[in-house]
Amino acid sequence: MNKFFLSLVLISTFFIVSAQQNSNSSVQPGFSAEKFPVFPNCENLEAKKLENCFYKEVQDFVFNNFQVPQKLKENNYKGAVKLLFEVNAEGEFKVIYVSTETEELSEEAKRVFGAFPKIKPSTYNGKPTYSKYTISIDIPLKSSAQLEAEALAAAEIEKQVEKPMTELDSIVYKKYRNPEFDSHLNIPFSHSYYSQFDAEMNQVGSNNHTASKPYTYAEVSKYYNLRAVNESLQKKTSTWLGRKWWNENLVQIQGEDYWFTLNPIVDLQMGKASDLDASYTYVNTRALNFRGGLGKQINFTTTFFESQGRFAGYFNDYAESIKPSGGNPAIIPGIGIAKRFKTDAYDFPLAEANITFAPGKIFDFQLGYGRNFIGDGYRSLLESDGASPYPYFKINTKFWKIKYTNTYMWMKDVRPEVTEGGTYATKFMANHYLSWNVSNRVNLGFFESVVWTNTNNRGFDANFINPIIFYRAVEFGSSSKSGNALLGITGKYKWNNSINLYSQFLIDEFSVSDVGAGNQSWKNKFGFQLGAKYFNAFNVKDLLLQVELNNVRPYVYSHSAVITNYGHNNQSVGHQWGGNFKELVAIARYHKGRWLADAKLTVGTRGLDFDTTEDSYNYGSNIYKSYDVNRPYDTGVKIGQGNKTNVFIADIQGGYLINPMTNLKLFGSLIYRNFDPTQETATTFKQSTTWFSIGLRSDIFNWYFDY
Repeated sequence: MNKFFLSLVLISTFFIVSAQQNSNSSVQPGFSAEKFPVFPNCENLEAKKLENCFYKEVQDFVFNNFQVPQKLKENNYKGAVKLLFEVNAEGEFKVIYVSTETEELSEEAKRVFGAFPKIKPSTYNGKPTYSKYTISIDIPLKSSAQLEAEALAAAEIEKQVEKPMTELDSIVYKKYRNPEFDSHLNIPFSHSYYSQFDAEMNQVGSNNHTASKPYTYAEVSKYYNLRAVNESLQKKTSTWLGRKWWNENLVQIQGEDYWFTLNPIVDLQMGKASDLDASYTYVNTRALNFRGGLGKQINFTTTFFESQGRFAGYFNDYAESIKPSGGNPAIIPGIGIAKRFKTDAYDFPLAEANITFAPGKIFDFQLGYGRNFIGDGYRSLLESDGASPYPYFKINTKFWKIKYTNTYMWMKDVRPEVTEGGTYATKFMANHYLSWNVSNRVNLGFFESVVWTNTNNRGFDANFINPIIFYRAVEFGSSSKSGNALLGITGKYKWNNSINLYSQFLIDEFSVSDVGAGNQSWKNKFGFQLGAKYFNAFNVKDLLLQVELNNVRPYVYSHSAVITNYGHNNQSVGHQWGGNFKELVAIARYHKGRWLADAKLTVGTRGLDFDTTEDSYNYGSNIYKSYDVNRPYDTGVKIGQGNKTNVFIADIQGGYLINPMTNLKLFGSLIYRNFDPTQETATTFKQSTTWFSIGLRSDIFNWYFDY
C-alpha cells in the first residue's frame, strides 16, 4: 500500500466535499468536468493530486494561524471545531456555519478563514463556480505532516488488525445530474407543458409517435433537449433555500445505478365566481411526490394528494350531478369521489403511481394508477384524461415505423343500480392503438377498445390478454351482447415543420345499410375530430396556435347495458361531454423563459335531455342511459336534438414558472362561461359565469373546467 497516498487520504477525511454547479454554467451531455480551487502551491496539478494539494494547503493554513484561547490551553482542552465553508466564484473563502463548544473557538475559526488568501476558484466546464466543504479542526492542532505520520502508523497497525466491514461507508454518491431527463419515467401530462416541446416532436421526417400520452422523458429527449432547457432556466442563487425554491428538487440523490427525488406538491387557488353564493372559490391541495430509477430499466413515481375545494357554481352542480352511490355528495371530474367538507365544499383525496420496466429498445411495460390519453388534439374521442384515475397495465412496443400501445384497465360503475353491499361494480376495458409513420409527413393510427363487466363471474377475460387480437370478433364469440366494442382511426399530416393537421374518427356502432339509406339512423353512432396546429406562428418563437372541431353523434359511448358504456366513475372515458354535441376549440399558447400565457375559446352545441315529466326521452347525450330505453326516434337523429344548448367558454391564463423541476407556477386565470339551453328545467338552465382565480400550482395534470 502506498504510504504517501494513505496519508493524503487521511487528510482528506477531514473534508466532505459538496461542490455545487453555478446557475450560469452551460452543461452539455457527456462534457461535464469539475476542478478544485487552486492554491499557488498547487499550480499545474490535476485531478486527485490537485484535490489532495487543496486539502493539505487548507490544513496547514489552519495549523499555522489558528490560536487556541489561553484559558483552554491551560485546561488541556481537547475537542473539535466543525465548520462549513465555501470558496466562491471569486476565489474567496466564506464561512457558512460553525459548530463548537465555546464562542471563543467559533470566533477564532471565523477569523482564520477570513484571513485565507484569495485563490483560483473551482471551475465547472471551464467556468468559475462556487464549492462547499466541511472541516473538523481537532484541538490540539495538527499539521498535514503530523497527519501523514499518523496515517503511516495507522497503516502499520492496519496490517495487524482485521479489517472492519465498510460496505455502508463505501456507497458512492454522485453530484445530481437530473437523470430523469434520460429515463423511461412518464412526463406528467399537462397540455400547457407539452405544448412547449410539441413543435420539436412534430418535425417532418421524425420517426416518433405523438398520439399516445403521456410521453416518457427518453422519448422527448431525442428531439428536445430537456436538460439544456432546464439549465437555461436556472436562477443564480447560492443559498440552499434559494436553490430548492427556484431550481432543484427538495431531496435529490444519485448513486452509481440509482436516483431518487422527493418533492412537496401544492395546488393553492383562491378565486371569485359570479354564479356562487359563497364569498370565494378555492382549492387547497398538499401532496408529496416520490420518484426515481433503479438502473436504466426501472423507473417509478408515486404521488399522494390531499385536497379540499369549492368551485364555481356550474362546476359544483356538474360534480354533484354525477355523484356516486352511498351518500358522498359529488365526483370531482378528473379526480374522483369527494366527501363533504364543512357545509359547501368538498374533500377529494387522490393517489397516482406508475412503475415502468424497459428491458430494451422495443418494449416497455407500465403498471400504474392514473390516466392515459390518445390523440394529437386538446380533446380525444378515443381515450381522454378527463375521467378519474384507474388501475392499468400498459405495453408499449416500438420498432421500425410502428408504435403499438396496449392498455388494460380496471374501472368502476358507481351508480346505485349496480352497487351491492356498499361495493361498486367492476368493469374492464382493453384498448390497443397502432401508430404507423407511413412517410416523413403522414401518420395513421388504428384504435380498438372493448368494455365488459363481471357478468357470470367473467372477471378479467383472458380472451383479451392477447395484445394483437381483433377485439370485436372475440367479444362476439365470448358473450351475448354483454360487451361493448369501439373502433377508431387517427391521422396526422405534417404540412411542414410549422403546420400539422390531425384527425380522429370513432365508430361506436355503424350500420352500412342505414348510412346508404341516408335516413340518419340512431345506429350510426360515430364521431370525428379535425384539427390543426401552427407552431412558432407568424415567426414568433414558441407561439402555438391550434384550432379543433369535434362532432359526436347521439348515443355515442352509451350501450344497451349501461354498465358496459364507455365510462368510469360516472364520467366519459372519451370526450368529456358524452354524446350528441359539436364543438369548436381555438387555443393560443406562448412561453418565453419562465413566463407563460394560454388562451382558449370553446363554442359548442349540445343536445341535452329535458328529464321532465312531460319529456323523459333519452336524446343521446347522457352515456349513463341505455340507448334501448326511451329513445324518441329511430331515424332522423341529429346532433343537437333534445334540449338544444349553446355553450360559450373563454379561458385566459397567465403565469410565471417558479421551479421547473416540479413545474410550480404562480398563475392567474379568468373563465367566462355562457350556458344557454332552449328550455330551462330544474337541472338545465341559463347561466352566465365569470370566474377569476389566482394561485400557486404544480402543473402536473390537466384541470378541465370547460363543461
